[in-house]
Amino acid sequence: MSIRTMIVDDEPLAIERLQMLCAREPRLTLCGTASDGEAALRLIEALKPDLVLLDIAMPLLDGIGVARAVGRMGLRPAVIFVTAFEGFAVEAFDLAAVDYLLKPVAHDRLTRAIDRVEAARSLPSTDAPAISTEAQTDWAEEFWVPHRSELIRIATDQIDRIEAERDYMRLHVGTHSYLLHQTISSLEERLDPQQFVRLHRSHIVRRDHIARLRHDGSGVWFAALADGNEIRIGRTFLANARAMTGR
Repeated sequence: MSIRTMIVDDEPLAIERLQMLCAREPRLTLCGTASDGEAALRLIEALKPDLVLLDIAMPLLDGIGVARAVGRMGLRPAVIFVTAFEGFAVEAFDLAAVDYLLKPVAHDRLTRAIDRVEAARSLPSTDAPAISTEAQTDWAEEFWVPHRSELIRIATDQIDRIEAERDYMRLHVGTHSYLLHQTISSLEERLDPQQFVRLHRSHIVRRDHIARLRHDGSGVWFAALADGNEIRIGRTFLANARAMTGR
């Protein structure tokens, strides 16, 4: 079945580029465009598209606001955010976006996003993703992190440790690492404490990645990790380490 698609962007050239990309995708049928958030809401309500390609940075009502408003309207179009900015990915996926594309969008990247839309449409209606008006309350099962020109899905149970680097968190996954724009406190709130433990103001570690704990004789404790790394346990978080060992 054709996916009735609407484009929302405040830049005419961006709309034109997306129209050209959509024309190359036989699964899509363009049903309308809007250049601001208020117009987008009116058209979404009138046209009831299956999919909205939604810019984020727009004057007055931005794309995040549009997505929340659509959720309150009770409509369930799939949403793919299309933006030049990486920093809204967490908010976007808290709103159950199907995908998050960075401009300029490549055709193969759009194709993969449409694959995700089709996969979501094949789910039973009770399980289909909807735009939520609140952040998810369950522990995060995955993170989407920017890498080159796309976003990569990282399952939480693949993360060995998380290290704070100023305004970014470095997610260590095996021999690779990825930067996520988020504070360590907000990230800690989204992680299952049965899986992860915070051992320092700059470090969160997956519990089963910790091989042993040791102290240096002067009261300072360290966590030796399965990959050979070792991190110092902050005094504030020493109770977390003791609780993990049952002491």
